[in-house]
Amino acid sequence: MAMKYLRATGLRLLALICCVQLSAACFSQDIHFSQFFEAPLLRNPSLAGIFSGDIRVQMVYRDQWNSVTTAYKTASVNGEYKMPVGKGNDFVTAGLQLLQDRAGAVSWVTTHVLPALNYHKSLSEERTKYLSVGFMGGWVQNRFDRSRMTTNTMYDGNGDGETFLQPKYSYWDASAGMSYNAQLNANPENNFYVGVAYHHFNKPKNSVYKDPSVELSPKADISAGIRFAVADASYITIQANQSFQGGYKESIVGALYGVKLGDDLDNPKYTLHGGAFFRVNDALIPVLKMDYNPFSFSVSYDVNISQLRSSSYGRGGFELGLSYVGFTDRDNSTLNAVVCPKF
Repeated sequence: MAMKYLRATGLRLLALICCVQLSAACFSQDIHFSQFFEAPLLRNPSLAGIFSGDIRVQMVYRDQWNSVTTAYKTASVNGEYKMPVGKGNDFVTAGLQLLQDRAGAVSWVTTHVLPALNYHKSLSEERTKYLSVGFMGGWVQNRFDRSRMTTNTMYDGNGDGETFLQPKYSYWDASAGMSYNAQLNANPENNFYVGVAYHHFNKPKNSVYKDPSVELSPKADISAGIRFAVADASYITIQANQSFQGGYKESIVGALYGVKLGDDLDNPKYTLHGGAFFRVNDALIPVLKMDYNPFSFSVSYDVNISQLRSSSYGRGGFELGLSYVGFTDRDNSTLNAVVCPKF
């Protein structure tokens, strides 16, 4: 009798775990990175093109929760191409955001393919001062491995018992944003940006049971950053991001101290950065970054300080970043532009 009770209890527990994992994948907050500065389009499509160059490609890989459950693995790739438009100092940036996330024991996979377009309106003829408006939208697919599900009905020989469950579905998503980017003082390398964005404004349907009442909650993002020199060969970059989605909110802020190496400080071959970010009530995130022109390499690690720290032993997510920023050979390249969106 005791064995029968334990078996029934175990089956219920397995079913509950499976349901919780599916619910978490469907209704949790958006995918995020600790190195949010290496995935600007995910924060705000109007941040596309705000860099010193004509073309930028960025990649971030995150491995999370290895110490607690099946690891969550997330990879992001975004590309941007900036070009002048008209007779003034205006620019247009075309971009593409690719994202894939694999989570949990049922191998829940989310894939995003999101083209973006951003228009930068110059507000000054003499110094960097731009108002940018960006849009991003595209295709998103969710899928999971149904064979990895475990439910009570499986032990009765009736399959998983989920008649109306669809293990793969897709939807169209859209977001919009606005940002202001300007030179801080007489030094053209000192600048700042602020931006706001609204994601999922079309409220896409997001249900494995084709339930029309289940929608992806819109998300509001507020972004800001400032960079200023503290000496001829060093500078500080401070960045922050605040997001709100449904009943969830996330605050992250931090700074990197950069040191230029080499004889030519205007075009240093190497720049080393070190610092940390803090995700409120969740993690402390040390970051190391090296610029080897035109490439950048970065690494970070989440030290968990949330209520899960006793279960995770303080371990959180490991991230690697790689980026390339370059100039093209076209006649209207931004290489020698006096006024151009940058940060």
